[in-house]
Amino acid sequence: MAAITYHLVVVSAEKQMFDGLVQKIQVTGSEGELGIYPQHTPLLTAIKPGMIRITKQFGEEELIYLSGGILEVQPNGVIVLADTAIRGKDLDDAKALESKHKAEEHIRKAHGDVDYAQASAELAKAIAKLRVIELMKK
Repeated sequence: MAAITYHLVVVSAEKQMFDGLVQKIQVTGSEGELGIYPQHTPLLTAIKPGMIRITKQFGEEELIYLSGGILEVQPNGVIVLADTAIRGKDLDDAKALESKHKAEEHIRKAHGDVDYAQASAELAKAIAKLRVIELMKK
């Protein structure tokens, strides 16, 4: 028996990252982790920096890092509009670690709420990249 699927499109400002049938996705929304299955209730939410875990039509998984964006669930499919999207296999461990260290240094040197908020956002993105890299190694 074939799995029930729905159509998913993941796009960033640079390019389309995924377009196809999926069984489910997992993504970090503004209110926490979301699992989107076929026939999900319509939804519009912000996405936090993290990953989208895609379970494709025949069960194969793909991980994509998202720096943030918007998730829209409609009866005919799901669209993810990402600020930045990078396939998990294309992430660079050394660059992500360097970004994390720079963000931590910016937090230590932050002067005021705006500087601190920007540095915290950069740190969250770097940690999310490292998490995707770690999951890719498993």
